[in-house]
Amino acid sequence: MTHDIQTIIDFPEALQVLAFSQKLAHLIAARAGAGSALVNHTIGEFRELEHFTALGVHPGHVAGVAGDVVVHGALQIRVLAQMKAAGVNRKDWERVKHLGLPVVLLCGGLLLGGCATVRPWQNQPMKLMDDGSQAVQVVPEIPDSKILMVVSLSGGGARAAAFGYGVLDALRQTRMPSQGGHTSLLDEVNVISGVSGGSILAAYFAAFGPDSLPEFEQQFLRKNFQDNLISYALKPGNLYDLTSPWFGRSDLLARRLDDLFKGKTFGDLVKRPGQPSLLISATDISLGASFEFTWRQFSLICSDLDSVPLSFAVAASSAVPIALSPLTLKNYNATCPQPVNVADSDAGAYRVRLLRDSQRSYLDANERPYIHLVDGGLADNLGLRSLLDRSQAEGGLRRAVRRMAGTPIQKLVIIAVNAERDPAERIDTTDEVPSTLQVVDALLFGTGARATQETLELLRDTVKTWRRELRNSSGGASDPFAPDAQIHVINVNLRDAPELAERQFLLKIPTAFSIPAGDVSRLIEAGGRVLRNSPEFQALVKSLGAVSAAP
Repeated sequence: MTHDIQTIIDFPEALQVLAFSQKLAHLIAARAGAGSALVNHTIGEFRELEHFTALGVHPGHVAGVAGDVVVHGALQIRVLAQMKAAGVNRKDWERVKHLGLPVVLLCGGLLLGGCATVRPWQNQPMKLMDDGSQAVQVVPEIPDSKILMVVSLSGGGARAAAFGYGVLDALRQTRMPSQGGHTSLLDEVNVISGVSGGSILAAYFAAFGPDSLPEFEQQFLRKNFQDNLISYALKPGNLYDLTSPWFGRSDLLARRLDDLFKGKTFGDLVKRPGQPSLLISATDISLGASFEFTWRQFSLICSDLDSVPLSFAVAASSAVPIALSPLTLKNYNATCPQPVNVADSDAGAYRVRLLRDSQRSYLDANERPYIHLVDGGLADNLGLRSLLDRSQAEGGLRRAVRRMAGTPIQKLVIIAVNAERDPAERIDTTDEVPSTLQVVDALLFGTGARATQETLELLRDTVKTWRRELRNSSGGASDPFAPDAQIHVINVNLRDAPELAERQFLLKIPTAFSIPAGDVSRLIEAGGRVLRNSPEFQALVKSLGAVSAAP
């Protein structure tokens, strides 16, 4: 192995490296003395990090003394530590390398004896009107209400982003007649929802529009974002920031994502008329319920959504528990002049009761002054359940979309993109006791898949109810739907990739921030093919008189 090795780390291992870096940072602050050049600890002082040994990180996997330290084995990462500059020689190294997990750190002017006090970005209170009341949400009307199209992108790291990219690109290549000539179906997207890995693509699309897709492919999908993130986390200044009790590993992720999104906030999205609305979902770790980055959700904590960076929302939606740290919002409802009315609208619907209970919990800022958010996939990996629950809570489909529509809607289109993968191993093929890693893998991608299937079945039943509502009643002169309005639901599932061998390969691609370029290409192609092969999508294209330019 050479010092120039370029490595790719599987997502769970990479996130553990971030956790490792924060632990090191705290040890720096706690143990490093003035002028120290080497700090080392025995395995007994690192019991919280023993899982690294199980992954193959042990003294025998450390090479290099005078130059860069190269840690390889299961993780294969480069630790850019100049041991020579720190005065560490071969004799020093031989004396400490027998320890269970030696820590070799630069000190001198770099390492300080105390913890950092840096604080990350903090959400701001909601802006108030001149009379002291809450500002009213500005809901943009749908530019062309012939179609109301919602696209939801599931979690799944770069695998989900690449698969979802293929779906959006296929929509871009599908042309339909319009008043000005022809337009693409991608231009008809009114709402884009994203969870975890899918939120990265969703936020980028909402911020920069359909023409930005090729740029996203080059700036995220084709770059080793994950390797850059690890190197970024191991920078001395960031290691020091991690010693702050208010600054976590996910804050480093948000910093990196802010470069990708060019510092855009939710307020910047409002300034782009005609662009799709963005819905990003995280999980409120105390409730186990979805927390959406929407005006409605932020009004419950009396906070200003416009000032929220897209990078913060995406990092929160991607914050896998334990590996990444929760991100925190402040609840300003204690000084909020007009708490949102969350009275029960349907006491007989358990989904509505659960939704109202979670909403009411935010109204007591003394009881819940801070909200801690983690990966949105824990509550809803498709980002659809809360949309369905809200439509029921608001009294049906018509009332849910009434404020969005300027003229009657002829077609409601919901495209649900699901990039969940299969478990790495089938534990039910043997009578041996599953290992810890096998159990975690099965819980994430086995049990989690069941929750996703429940959401899809809920969508199916809810759409049946919506169709009956449109067929059996009329909203009168203010009805947002045309009399002959149709609902199209299109499920784009990675498990529907055509060829068996290709499908099996795609379903084994790991959940990572970065994946090999060849896998990116195969996922993009699969996303487009699964969409175009969908009978529901073909029916939509036919009804619109559209034509696909894709091969």
